[in-house]
Amino acid sequence: MLPGLPGGTARCPRFAVGLYRVSTAEQGQSGLGLEAQRAAVRAFAAAQGWALVAEFSDVASGRDDRRPGFRAALARCRQLGAVLVVARLDRITRRAHTLSQLLEDGYSIRAADMPGADDLMVRIYAAVAQKERELIGERTRAALAAAKARGTVLGGDRGYRPPGGPDAIAAAQARRLAAERAAHRLALEVDRLRDEGVTGQAAMARALNERGVPVPSGRGAWTHTTVARVMARAAA
Repeated sequence: MLPGLPGGTARCPRFAVGLYRVSTAEQGQSGLGLEAQRAAVRAFAAAQGWALVAEFSDVASGRDDRRPGFRAALARCRQLGAVLVVARLDRITRRAHTLSQLLEDGYSIRAADMPGADDLMVRIYAAVAQKERELIGERTRAALAAAKARGTVLGGDRGYRPPGGPDAIAAAQARRLAAERAAHRLALEVDRLRDEGVTGQAAMARALNERGVPVPSGRGAWTHTTVARVMARAAA
């Protein structure tokens, strides 16, 4: 049973992943900019009471969405259901549509320079940029309509057909993501036990039961077999 929690229920802390970026090799090599961002994110996460479990950085343009640190940070957020924390929103990307897509995909994003901003306010910020893109799109569609009225042939059948049965596929992906996320969260608990000197799967199972940590299915108690499965899934 965890002390201080009614009924011994284990309340999981919110996990956070830090992401830092500078745009020039000089800044990356000297640490200028990166250290300031790191300090701001750590202070912000601590003030929120979040566990900062991973940090990633890139020396690259904000228009490059293939940055390895950026991709690794997103992967860790997916694994743990963690919030992505940056010093400023432009440290994530300078592409408004990328930020909008991250929010649509369910990522929770916070910026240290906007401490009062929640998911809604971040969405509003992204929506302003989105609106500008829509206005550009409307002007483009108007130009295409005018071209069509002049007899210009536009578009055509490219042979694309949407795949069938997306709901079943999406449901299976959601179940797999939930299982992987639970495994990675529990892997953190296992790492803590190792740091405390608890070794062996049976001993870990007893410790997890004593601390009130729920099993992945939410039913039953921890056994050495359950611990082994969690460790194997996290490793995979």
